[in-house]
This record gives sequence, C-alpha cells and structure tokens, in this order.
Amino acid sequence: MAHIIDKEKCTGCEACVGTCPTEAIAKEGEKCKIDPDTCVDCGACASVCPVEAISAG
Repeated sequence: MAHIIDKEKCTGCEACVGTCPTEAIAKEGEKCKIDPDTCVDCGACASVCPVEAISAG
C-alpha cells in the first residue's frame, strides 16, 4: 500500500519530492501529494519529512 501525506500537517516544503526514487510525489498547490499508482512504499519520503506528515497508508 502506498504512503499518504496528511494535508493538515504538510507544509509544502518539498523535502519528500527530491527523495522519492520513483517520482511519485509532486507539489499540488501549496501541499505535496503521493501518486499511489507510482509509489513503491519504500518509506524514503517519511524519513525526511520534517513535520511527520507522511505515514504508511
């Protein structure tokens, strides 16, 4: 299952975007969003999120 980003916690810093090996994360407006079809559930994004907005789905 893909990781998810809590829109309430996400600050849009984009730390996760550059970390994703499959480019499954993109900035959408002021927040970031994970494409569940592209996400390989590696967890790299969750480990770099400074506000802990990313969790396993």
